[in-house]
Amino acid sequence: MSKLAVRRAWFQVHKWIGLVLAILIIPLSLSGAALVWHDALDRIVDPARYAVSGKMVFNPDAYLVAAQAALKHGERIASLTMPEDGGPVVVAASAGTAPVRPGPPQRTMVYLDPPTARVLEVSPSNSGLVRFLHGLHGSLQLPGVGRTIVGWIGVAMMVSCFTGLWLWWPTIGRWTRGLRFRRHRNTDTNLHHLFGFWVALPLFVLSLTGAWIAFPQVFGPRPAGRGVPDRMALARAKPLAKPAQPLDVAIGKARGVAGDAPLRSVAWPTDLSADWTVTFEGKGAPVSVKVADDTGGATAAPARVQGGVARWMRRIHDGTDMGPLWQTIIFLGGILPAVLAVTGVIMWWRARAWKAQLAARRAGVA
Repeated sequence: MSKLAVRRAWFQVHKWIGLVLAILIIPLSLSGAALVWHDALDRIVDPARYAVSGKMVFNPDAYLVAAQAALKHGERIASLTMPEDGGPVVVAASAGTAPVRPGPPQRTMVYLDPPTARVLEVSPSNSGLVRFLHGLHGSLQLPGVGRTIVGWIGVAMMVSCFTGLWLWWPTIGRWTRGLRFRRHRNTDTNLHHLFGFWVALPLFVLSLTGAWIAFPQVFGPRPAGRGVPDRMALARAKPLAKPAQPLDVAIGKARGVAGDAPLRSVAWPTDLSADWTVTFEGKGAPVSVKVADDTGGATAAPARVQGGVARWMRRIHDGTDMGPLWQTIIFLGGILPAVLAVTGVIMWWRARAWKAQLAARRAGVA
């Protein structure tokens, strides 16, 4: 196959990936760009839940009582999260019945003022702009199959990055010719070539990490042994209605292992895991302690399976603790693919019109 034939083949692959996926790439890219600063965005669009009056905190039992008064009949508390960065105390509760929808279960979130235990807001876990963007970016708001679709889009985007760089490379002269803006008479084509070059490497990294997150069973280790619940099963487990150990006792038992470090969160025992999980602030990483609900025995929790490479993949993808420079690159890596999709469609439409005119002229001459 000649070099020209290879170039034409790569062009067809690049073109049809862009055209077929354009309508999905745009919302995925823009939602990913917005979620780079999801905490700040959440504070802007949902200010009521962050209207705290101070940083002083009560005994966790006080927040438990306040949250229970705001919940509906039959809802069971699943977790308690203490405030960080001047935010609210958050209590999550789930329905006593098994969820009927596929995907992550919907929970009721109760936001509490730390110094007063006053209820600031009660809302479903999937409500609000930021949660909508998370659902759009992670699964296209399609429970069950959406995550797989997003993963395959990531694979297709990696191929698109490779073919795009191949097509960007000048066929005549030095490679630096490709850095010129005026390579074509149309501005949208010039933008497509220039932005495509500069975003290719970051977009490849974001697509790779996105595919890794979507397909953890392919890249990550599998649970050891049979009968071990997977992550989704644990997320959908029902919290126990009446745990044997009270909240303050579970926290006290955990402190016997972790010491006097600040409390970060508490997860209630469930029908799949009859242990309290109490997490404290640690040096460099949180410290989790498992407290058996039946005996009250406390042991340091083992390191999470999805640490290491999987944790880094997620941090690289969403920019958590990666600094403003990488977060800015990710933001641009979300904006520019949308621009490339739009300019690519314009280029394709113009080419169709040009080919139609050329065919009409040839027919007239004939």
